[in-house]
Amino acid sequence: MSYEIVTDSSANLTDEIINKYGVNIISLIFRVGEKEFYSYSKEEATDNKKFYEMMRNGETISTASIDLQLCRKIFEEILKQGKDVLYIGFSSALSGSYNAGALVARALQEEYPERKIVAVDSLAASMGQGLLVYYAAEQKLQGKSLDEVKDWLLENRLNLCHWFTVDDLVYLKRGGRISSTTAFVGTALGIKPIMHVDNEGRLVPVGKVRGRRKSLEALAKEMEETGINPSEQIIFISHGDCIEDAQYLEKLVREKLNVKDVIINYVDPVIGAHSGPGTIALFFLGTKR
Repeated sequence: MSYEIVTDSSANLTDEIINKYGVNIISLIFRVGEKEFYSYSKEEATDNKKFYEMMRNGETISTASIDLQLCRKIFEEILKQGKDVLYIGFSSALSGSYNAGALVARALQEEYPERKIVAVDSLAASMGQGLLVYYAAEQKLQGKSLDEVKDWLLENRLNLCHWFTVDDLVYLKRGGRISSTTAFVGTALGIKPIMHVDNEGRLVPVGKVRGRRKSLEALAKEMEETGINPSEQIIFISHGDCIEDAQYLEKLVREKLNVKDVIINYVDPVIGAHSGPGTIALFFLGTKR
């Protein structure tokens, strides 16, 4: 049976990948003051640069998970074409989106018993989720069945490594990930946190260094230590409106690890609202998270 892949806008996939593989995107929602926006729209590209400028200017940003009606619409359009659905969702430890999508999938499964609707919790975020979707789409293109791709995702999702750093600790403080004192002292001393997504799909701090360049080098070092056959990998880098730093990190991993290719994209507004401008993240397959 033929099937289609669906994921959330939090996967931060480039338009080129979305269009090449025909990936269906369910948009998450963000609000600037009282105004509501979709993080992704096929008809009109989100102005990510403008979004981060608003953050820097102190605009109040809030976020929401996927629109249930939009989710149902996308799933049902696929089912009505006589196709099955593979939904790969944003880590359930970071958002309610996956559980909401899985709920819609269960309801539709009852209405379309002849179809198959499979939901997989990526336990991943940003382009980490996107990289899993990319691998799934590649396997679909090679003729793998829905069940084969699902099994691969479940077997390999904990090898999808996420390494992050941020330039401004205030956004982590707002999100309750660090204390006000830690944010104040860290900012004064130029301390940059090193974080990753753990096996439960949570974003956790694991270290700190002094200085922006050292924090980027620390990300590359993590891949150097745990990456699986880096020269055969396409890696993803996401950024919060700091393309020069993303390109510096790209240069490091190309020189040190001779990776096959690098794809760079913005951290979308829904994730960026919590991580802030200056976020940099590196995603690759490794021996462990």
